[in-house]
Formats: sequence, C-alpha cells, structure tokens
Amino acid sequence: MNETSLIFTGDIGFDKYMDKRWEDENLLSDEVRGFLSTGDHLIVNVEGPLYERNQIDATTGALSLVHSMDPKVGDFLQSIGADIWNICNNHIMDAKEEGIKATLKNATSHGALTLGAGMNEEEARKPVILKEAGGIGMIGVGYQRACRKAGPETPGCFSWSDLEEIEKIIKEIKKTCRWCIVVAHAGEEFTALPTYYTRDRYLAYLDMGADIVVAHHPHVPMNYETVGDKIIFYSLGNFIFDTPYQRSQFNTESGLFVKLNLSEESFDFEPFGIRIDRENERVVKGEIPAIFTDVQKDEYEKLAPLAAKMFIENTKKQLRFLKPDQFKNATEEDFYNNFYEPLRSGRVPGETLDFQIIYPLSLKADEGAWKESTLEGVKDFILKQMN
Repeated sequence: MNETSLIFTGDIGFDKYMDKRWEDENLLSDEVRGFLSTGDHLIVNVEGPLYERNQIDATTGALSLVHSMDPKVGDFLQSIGADIWNICNNHIMDAKEEGIKATLKNATSHGALTLGAGMNEEEARKPVILKEAGGIGMIGVGYQRACRKAGPETPGCFSWSDLEEIEKIIKEIKKTCRWCIVVAHAGEEFTALPTYYTRDRYLAYLDMGADIVVAHHPHVPMNYETVGDKIIFYSLGNFIFDTPYQRSQFNTESGLFVKLNLSEESFDFEPFGIRIDRENERVVKGEIPAIFTDVQKDEYEKLAPLAAKMFIENTKKQLRFLKPDQFKNATEEDFYNNFYEPLRSGRVPGETLDFQIIYPLSLKADEGAWKESTLEGVKDFILKQMN
C-alpha cells in the first residue's frame, strides 16, 4: 500500500476506578469508537501487565502506584482494533517476570504485536515493521530508571538512554523503510511543556534519523513541535486511566488521539480530543486541549521557566498526596531540601526528575520572559494550574 494511517492513544490502565470497565459496552462513546475505527493500525500504551492476581486497592502511598490489569482486557483491546501494544513503560514489570510473560502471551493470542519490552534485550529492542507507505519501522523506548531495563537474559524495557543501540536500530530501519517512529515512555508527569533534557533527547532521536516521536507517561496532554518535516508529540495524556493519585492533579481527565496519515512522500496528522467522564467512568469526545499546539524553540525558551514553576507546584501536590505525614504541612524549605536530595527517588541526573535542574529554572519565571510569548492559549493553560 502506498498510504496508511496509524492512530496513537495515550495511557491505558484498567484498574482503580477503571477496574472492570472493559465489561461496559458504553465505556467508549460512539464518536470515540468511530474515530478509532478510521485507522489502519491502532497503537496503544498498555500501562501495566495483563496478569491474573489480586488487584491493589490502596489509594495513598507507594502501593497506589502499582498497576496490573485483568487478562480479559486483551479482549477489549482486540475489540477496538489495537493491533500494536506498546508495553515499554514503568508499570510493565509491576508483576515481575510472570507479569510481562503473561502480557506477551496475551498480545500474541489477540493478534497484536508488541513494542519496547520483552523477555530479554533482543526482544525489547526488536522493531515493529509495517510494509505500507514505503515501509514503517517503530521502536519503543522508556525512561530510566522506572522502566526497568532488559538484560541479555532478563526481561524488561528498551532504555531511552541506550543511545548507541537506538541510533543503530534507527539507521537499520531507514535502510529499508521510508519512515521511522520512536514511541517513547518518558518525560515528567503532570507538566505542560517538556523539560530541557526530555526535549533534547527527542530531538536527538530525530537527528539520528527518526521522523516522528510519539510520547506518553506524563498522564496529561502536552504540546507538539515540528522540526523541518519531522515532528515530536510530547504527550497524548490519558486514554483509559483514572486513579485517586491522578485526580489530585490538573488535566488528567483530558487527552487526545493522534492519527498519522502517511504516504511514501509525506505525512500529515489529525488530532481527536477525548475526555474521561468521571461521573460515569466513560471516555467521550472532548475539546483539543489548548496546550496541544506547535511550540517552537524561541517560544519554548520563553515559556519553559513558567512551565517549570507550574511543575514544581504540581510536584508539591504529589508529595502531599503520597506522603501526607511528611509533606501535608511542609514549608518551602522542606520542599527545597527534598528537591536537592542527591538520592531523591527516581532521579537520574540530567534526564529524569532532576529537580536540581528544574527547581532553579522555575525561579526564573519571576523574571517574566513568558509574558512576551505570543502563545496566549499555552500561557493561559499553564497559569490556570497555578491558582
């Protein structure tokens, strides 16, 4: 085929408030189902293992962040046409080796290919190759350290920091395929614009030869950025995902699908806004979020400090939710000490949750350069989260 269309979704987690919602034929509105049916391929982020075990019911603390899904979710994914599952994420190993093994088996039994994780590093790195539109190669990568890295004989994910191996695979894909797409599970949660190091990493993938980066993990919609004839989608937000932890943050009920229409010569894209109707736990058509716009480098430089300030405020909310005994009445000094703790949980210097970069950047928001940005919708989107 000379042309094809790929639809990408955000995060899927069928537990917590969404547990057993796959049984409801009205979970997705007719408009949502209708849009999903217009693609030739549907690529979904399966945020956790499909594995038979007791569900985690905790609503606070670290256990609230553990996710797994009933194996019957595979039937639902097949029913909406999800033929490619990204399983490279920070929850795929929540049920350890047995969980990822069961998920891979479930995908195969439902006719789906998987991206970014496997029973060893060879499986995790293996690209999905489609023959349409001159050839399309896709790989999945995930951030350190929560996306547990696969080894020669141990299961896990393809690390987004294995740059030499990523570049090698991208170049191999481009030898035979017109298009290379990197599906990335990375970036900071609950922020509006990417951190400098996240943006730099995705730009590096384009420099290596990739054409498109599609990212998830932040659980909120974010901007996109065109780079010549290439593009980065920084986050599609949530698709089917609703937890008490999520509800403590702004915009986690909003998301979007991105439909890529590719030919041998070029591509274009079509966004489709969605919203989680939390009263009925359904996914319905929503507005395209104001943040979903092309933010070029000059505008990004003006807005990054404001986005960092907003992210710091959202992180304080996160800490109060997860560790109320420690942070419910925390002072600014308490938060400062937490941000500058060298061994802060999850931190990878210069690329993941590095508040020693983000916090000082946030202080520059008071200089007011963001006021010169012409992206009024983006400014308003960020400022609404700081009231």
